[in-house]
Amino acid sequence: MPPTNLRLYVDAQFASPYAMSAFVALHEKGLSFELVTIDLANNANLEPEYAASSLTQRVPTLVHDTLALSESSAITEYLDEVFPGTSLYPKDAISRARARQVQAWLRSDLLPIRQERSTEVVFYGASAAPLSAAARTAAGKLFSACEILLTDHSPNLFGEWCIADADLALMLNRLVVNGDTVPGRFADYAAHQWQRPSVQRWVALNRPRCETVELAAGASVQAGVLT
Repeated sequence: MPPTNLRLYVDAQFASPYAMSAFVALHEKGLSFELVTIDLANNANLEPEYAASSLTQRVPTLVHDTLALSESSAITEYLDEVFPGTSLYPKDAISRARARQVQAWLRSDLLPIRQERSTEVVFYGASAAPLSAAARTAAGKLFSACEILLTDHSPNLFGEWCIADADLALMLNRLVVNGDTVPGRFADYAAHQWQRPSVQRWVALNRPRCETVELAAGASVQAGVLT
C-alpha cells in the first residue's frame, strides 16, 4: 500500500455499520491507514479531544493531513475523489447517483430494523425477539427496493462492485443472521457480498471480542448508537 497520512477512528466494539463502510472503502482503495478505536460505550466520542476533531462527534471520522471528516458516505465519496484508481462508486452518472441514494436511504430509513436487529446480531451472534409489525413493514420495504435494484440476479448492484453493495448486504444480514425470513436470492446476494476480502477484514476484527463475550457469563456488548 502506498504511504498516506490517513487515520480512521472507529468504535472499539467494531460494530458500527458506518465505520465498517469507511474501513472497507480504505481497503478497496488499497490505502494504508492507522486504525484508532473510540469506546462509545463509555462516551469517549464526547471527550474534548475527539469532539474537537469530529464535527459530528460520531464514528467513523477520517483524518487526512489537516482534514478531519466524519459521516461515512462523506468519507467514501471523499476517498473516491482524492485517491484515483479502484472506484468505490459506479462510473456512469445514473448508477453513481443511485448508489449514493441507496447509501443515504440505508442510513436514514428502516429504523425499526436497525433498532430490533442491531449490529450485535450480525457481529456478535446476539439473538433477538420476533420482528414487530413496524419492523416487518420496514423489511417489506427493504425487499421491494431489492426487487428493483437486483432485477438481473447480478452478484452486485450495478454490474461491478461498489461501496453501496457492502452497505446493503449488511442491512440484509441483520435479518439473515437472526434467522428472519429473507427471499433466497437476497440472502444469497448478502452472503456473496459478505465474503468480499475487505468486508472479511472487518469481520475478523470482531472475532477476538466475540470469543470474549462467549466466555464471559452474562456478558453483553453495548451497541450504544451503532444502529
